[in-house]
Amino acid sequence: MPVTSAVVVGAGIAGLSTALSLAHHGIHADILEQAPQLGEVGAGLQLSPNASRVLQALGVLQDIEAHWRRPDYINLASGLSLKTLAAVPAGSFAENRWGAPYGVLHRSTLQQSLLSVVLKNPLIRLHLGTRIEDAGRKQLAELVGHSPDVVIGADGVWSRTRIMIPGAPEVSFSGNVAWRFTLPAKGGPGFLDPANVTAYLGPNCHLVAYPLREISGYNIVAISAGVSPGETWSATGTEAQKALLARAFAGWHPSLQSMIASAPALNYWPLFQAGPGQWHGGGDTVLVGDAAHAMMPFSAQGAAMAIEDGFDLAALLAHHPLQTALDRYQSLRQARAARVRQRGAFNKFVYHARGPIRMGRDLVLALRPPQSLASDLDWLYGYRAGEQV
Repeated sequence: MPVTSAVVVGAGIAGLSTALSLAHHGIHADILEQAPQLGEVGAGLQLSPNASRVLQALGVLQDIEAHWRRPDYINLASGLSLKTLAAVPAGSFAENRWGAPYGVLHRSTLQQSLLSVVLKNPLIRLHLGTRIEDAGRKQLAELVGHSPDVVIGADGVWSRTRIMIPGAPEVSFSGNVAWRFTLPAKGGPGFLDPANVTAYLGPNCHLVAYPLREISGYNIVAISAGVSPGETWSATGTEAQKALLARAFAGWHPSLQSMIASAPALNYWPLFQAGPGQWHGGGDTVLVGDAAHAMMPFSAQGAAMAIEDGFDLAALLAHHPLQTALDRYQSLRQARAARVRQRGAFNKFVYHARGPIRMGRDLVLALRPPQSLASDLDWLYGYRAGEQV
């Protein structure tokens, strides 16, 4: 029989959206979170139509739309000259083509919007300050007061749930870090686009900038080679590490170099990625989000993949016996994640190109019309989670 109850480990974007997806199908969910309260994590993120479509179905998008910005374009520009190389249309084009909007927002806005809907849902219970030492049946039953049909690990790249699954993916440092900072719009660099997403491309690194309505400013993410500080979501850059970042962007346009050098505070995230492995072990435990498939952010799909995971998994659990649902989920989502990962690897090659390859890239991008670039994303942004059951 299809499941009727679940325990979700982790109350980040993956855990909250998965619990809402389960409740959408009438499945009770207990969310276990070790933090005593849910605070602000990270900075900005991009929500593409494949994710916003799910959030609309879950009753979350309406609240988000009061806070986010909907860019008209996602621009690709040269980090050496600031010249726009190509533009993928978003705005009303995205909604018409892919059936849902594209927006940029602060990560905490998404988390708080999800949390607000979770707290109103009678099928969901949130347990804060609850640390899971293992995902054993006895401990979970004691924590939630019953034995759930399925345990869902949504506890991120350093998942504790993952170690309970034989043959689960292992994570490793990618050799890259994401430097993050924000700038106020007032008095900020004049070359930044106040309405759109812009990815500045350069040799061996790139930088993404877009406006955040919540802070009346810009979110900046610079990705380059770096050294991992260990298992942490965010670390403050030392002077030596800041010097490493400056060297990575040497030769870029002076305005971009000046912006990086004068950033008021630089934090960085080590970028870890998950290898191949099992997302469920034939029992009753399964992984979603970064716990299953942490990947490089070159397609801006980290949050979207987690949201899709939960919605697909919930639909399968509602319509199939547990083992059939988990097998189908793993097959479906591993194929999807692999394709997104491949697209990210291609984007990295294109974004970080140098020498003759860079010149060829610029020429090809200049020759392609915006709608042609958009068509390359139909498989990604047009995906309809929950319809694959």
